[in-house]
Amino acid sequence: MSRSRGSASGSHPAALAHRPRRRFGQHFLHDGTVIARILAAIDPGPDDAVVEIGPGRGALTGPLLARLARLSVVEIDRDLAAQLRAAYPADRLEVHVADALEFDFGALPAPLRVVGNLPYNISTPLLFRLAAFAPRLRDLHFMLQKEVVERMVAAPSSPAYGRLTVMLQYRFAISRLFDVGSGAFRPPPQVGSAVVRMVPRPAAALGARSEASLARVVTAAFGKRRKQLRNALAGIVAESQLAALGLSPALRPENLSVADYVAIANATQPG
Repeated sequence: MSRSRGSASGSHPAALAHRPRRRFGQHFLHDGTVIARILAAIDPGPDDAVVEIGPGRGALTGPLLARLARLSVVEIDRDLAAQLRAAYPADRLEVHVADALEFDFGALPAPLRVVGNLPYNISTPLLFRLAAFAPRLRDLHFMLQKEVVERMVAAPSSPAYGRLTVMLQYRFAISRLFDVGSGAFRPPPQVGSAVVRMVPRPAAALGARSEASLARVVTAAFGKRRKQLRNALAGIVAESQLAALGLSPALRPENLSVADYVAIANATQPG
């Protein structure tokens, strides 16, 4: 994985030796039961186009290749990338030495399936980057910090509900699959983890006339999440426009649904 926090390790023959590097946020998955559950959730078919972010020591890479004709991986650690190239034939495993925050996922075949153990330190910007490729994606399965997953699946008016929630739920149907304890990794992280599935929503169901406008409204609202809408969105949407949408200006940003934010963004657009 680019900065591979989720870089994996396991007891299968392809597992690679490597000392974890703190600057890449590396915590190597080694629990065979967890690996099997992730593989079952992905359920890859031989002809699926799959990219793994952060293959690391190859704990998930090997099992994936047992089910796939070909696999692409993105790994920022040059030493791990070299070991993966030595462990698997080039016609089966395509290794991209790159930072996932900069990698062009649009260059890979579509519909693309994305999997991986995402680095906690860059998970939010990476999720936003992947959302930009949503029209080309079939699904995404990730191991993430539990707190991030809680934010991704949060409901309105809950403490975890925020900008990440709205922007990702706008683009994806998101399911929390199962939690993973810190003992499943070496070295163990200081926080719990969870596996999540993301499926892009159909274009016809999105609804925003301008995704840039939606992002602007959501960012402004949650930049002042303790304020009432009349103050949080001052200069973006008038109180009369909120009232016309059936929204009280006295509501706070966390009280609005994703559909409410789409409606506000559309109200600020002509046509």
